[in-house]
Amino acid sequence: MSNEPRPPLEEFRVPTPVKLSVLWASLMSLYIYNDFIGLWIPGMLEMISEGRMGPLGQATDLLMVGVAVVVGLPAVMVFLSSILPAKISRLLNMILGPIFCVLAVLTGIGAAPYFQLIVAAEVVVLILITWIAFRWPRQAP
Repeated sequence: MSNEPRPPLEEFRVPTPVKLSVLWASLMSLYIYNDFIGLWIPGMLEMISEGRMGPLGQATDLLMVGVAVVVGLPAVMVFLSSILPAKISRLLNMILGPIFCVLAVLTGIGAAPYFQLIVAAEVVVLILITWIAFRWPRQAP
């Protein structure tokens, strides 16, 4: 082995749209894992088979549409954040990030500790989405 210093690690600047897409994908993973872990709570499968959605009550068509929007928008944002023009993507991420952050906090109130832990991670991801969109780099003149 030689005592020569090793060259520095290669740096790669991740484009802002890619950062945002990856964060939205991370959020979706957290959603899925939180729901999946919840299946091991005694009585959860019975409640699901009876058409109840925990504190939201009976699963009505309107409730299911609302849930579809809440889980569908982040899924679509994975794609939209990478293809929309910067100005539109920035605005959309700065609007949806805080809205979903509030929704995440509301779902964590009174929830089981495992659920709150994952919601805390969701909140961090959503703050990062908002922050990165807010600080979107500008092109040099």
